[in-house]
Amino acid sequence: MTSATYPFTAVVGMADMRLGLLLNAVSPAIGGVLVRGEKGTAKSTMVRGIASLLPTIETVPGCRFSCDPAAPDPGCPDGPHEPGTGATRPSRLVELPVGASEDRLVGALDIERALADGVKSFEPGLLADAHRGILYVDEVNLLHDHLIDLLLDAAAMGSSYVEREGVSVRHAARFLLVGTMNPEEGELRPQLLDRFGLTVEVAASREPDERVEVVRRRLAYEEDPAGFAARWAEDEAELRARIAAARALLPSVVLGDGALRQIAAVCAAFEVDGMRADIVTARTATALAAWAGRTEVTTEDVRQAALLALPHRRRRNPFDAPGLDEDKLDEILDAYQPEAEGRAPDDGDGEGDGDDDTDPDGPDGPDGPGGGRSPDDGPLRDGDGQGSGPEQPPVPEQRADDPARPEAPEADPHQAPATGEGGEGQGVDARGAAPERPAVAAGEPFAARMLNVPGLGEGAAGRRSRARTAHGRTTGSRRPHGALGKLHLSATVRAAAPHQRARGRTGAGLLLRRDDLREAVREGREGNLVLFVVDASGSMAARQRMSAVKGAVLSLLLDAYQRRDKVGLVTFRGQGAELALPPTSSVDAAAVRLEKLPTGGRTPLAAGLLSAREVLRVERLRDPSRRPLLVVVTDGRATGGSQPVAQATRAARLLAADGVASVVVDCESGMVRLGLAAQLAGELRGPAVTLEELRADSVTALVRGARAARDGAPARARQGERTTTEHGPQHRGARPGRRTDITERVA
Repeated sequence: MTSATYPFTAVVGMADMRLGLLLNAVSPAIGGVLVRGEKGTAKSTMVRGIASLLPTIETVPGCRFSCDPAAPDPGCPDGPHEPGTGATRPSRLVELPVGASEDRLVGALDIERALADGVKSFEPGLLADAHRGILYVDEVNLLHDHLIDLLLDAAAMGSSYVEREGVSVRHAARFLLVGTMNPEEGELRPQLLDRFGLTVEVAASREPDERVEVVRRRLAYEEDPAGFAARWAEDEAELRARIAAARALLPSVVLGDGALRQIAAVCAAFEVDGMRADIVTARTATALAAWAGRTEVTTEDVRQAALLALPHRRRRNPFDAPGLDEDKLDEILDAYQPEAEGRAPDDGDGEGDGDDDTDPDGPDGPDGPGGGRSPDDGPLRDGDGQGSGPEQPPVPEQRADDPARPEAPEADPHQAPATGEGGEGQGVDARGAAPERPAVAAGEPFAARMLNVPGLGEGAAGRRSRARTAHGRTTGSRRPHGALGKLHLSATVRAAAPHQRARGRTGAGLLLRRDDLREAVREGREGNLVLFVVDASGSMAARQRMSAVKGAVLSLLLDAYQRRDKVGLVTFRGQGAELALPPTSSVDAAAVRLEKLPTGGRTPLAAGLLSAREVLRVERLRDPSRRPLLVVVTDGRATGGSQPVAQATRAARLLAADGVASVVVDCESGMVRLGLAAQLAGELRGPAVTLEELRADSVTALVRGARAARDGAPARARQGERTTTEHGPQHRGARPGRRTDITERVA
């Protein structure tokens, strides 16, 4: 039967992605592949195409969990099964939608049978369907946290445990996990990132001829899908046979001590966490040898395996781009070159290479990788001469940051900003504004205190503010408003039970009416829109101060990444404000914009606040359930234009009237401080915190000190101290007797 799926072999280019998928087809134990790249690069097309190339599997007839008849799962919910012959079917490709529910992923109690027949029956989910097949998650970086947690458990254990609503079920769930993502839309949590065996980067080709071929093939496929697939059927059959041959050869491949030592040395040198990297690299190198038709792992296999298995595991923080220094990799492999490949054993000093002039990057036999990219010399080389895509554009030259550069003196803290001449008066240009200074590097990030929005929201699931969510701890039940959400089973049964006799119940089933239905009320955490408004004027331009400010904002961005927030960045300096980054889930993009932020000019504080208000207004229309948190980073000065202080005050009051939760990060430094940022915080009806108070460790020490003082303080003083311990310190700008808007949780 001819498949209408776009053929895998018809995809142009994308050699690295092609190789990563094929290696997982040869050895599913590798653990899947994560494909990172820009939109429109055939990521989903290739994943769907590889499923048709996988060998067929045998399953126990009638088993909903795809048990192998040769070795059935003894704990299968549909078991027990007796060993024997089974039914043959193709391997499945199961797609997990980003918006899937928890019940759909892991399965749940069959509510219909439970209520109608009084039978406790389990309805399998997508994890059961994907057993012994492929679980594909498109836009995996947008998957909700609760689904990611379930995926982590299943991928780690090879089975799925369901303990809910009176159901206790365990079933096997071993699958090939394939995810695709666009890094611009946000990054993955490190725990899930580590679960992917391999990672590849893809990008659209910049070669006109290759792009023409892509368009030509796509148009031909859309015109006649079946005919197009038939034209590539022979190549598909050849590739399917090669996968089967490599699978058969895999158990015979020898991973020698020399290659194993190279793998361990590479993983140790690149400081990857844990031992999973070593294991995955070893499995990948073995699969590479089997794919090339060899029974022994070579140095080139180890090199290629490291390039696929290590880049995403060596990131030290979320803003580090995945990658591997290939020169360093080659040095390590040369230092630990196995003796069997023509080099003397290494004694640990990097010497002893002898006079062997063998090119370590050259091909190893007729199936060699040809330059260290891919061992594929079959029909897959259609357009793969460009590697994983076009040549990457050069990295922009590093910013000028010469420490010897003379510094302009910082603004006089005694100069009143209301005159419009304070703060940026030094070194003015012909227009009366301070000249623009080049960007400075951010200071060292730190663990930031938790800031959240007061009240109870109903936004997207996250890890910041309290909210009613679809997932979390159940706090009660209610009648559904509109369509029924998550059914609260026990509350529904309790509501229906008193009416069974009046309704004439005679059998085992429960007679329900619409009014009996109750939905669960759950409380969890939501992600917020954290909008940063950063002062980049001349008063902030002193290198030491701006470096500390950037470090603080970077720390808050790291916190936003961990709490699954959306972020935006507004900057103001000179003549006005600029939306440097529209609200997005890509915290990486915000960090890049922050790093390149120049400083200089006057301080149009009012323009920055009004720009933030407009951004929040638009986002409120787009996503009304996501509550905003405004973080203003400034020293509080306002200069430029007529009545700058009055304009800034009016803008702050407008934001407060809109009910926007705000916090002001006071960047003023020096022995004498004007307290202007605290005054701004008062107008915004939010607290002001200094850069020092933003650190989680300093807040923890403050709370511990307050608790110690409380233990020995008289009872009449405890009420005021309780405000400090429960809601953070009473910061400058917080109005007397008013509960602080931004709270912190200290264990």
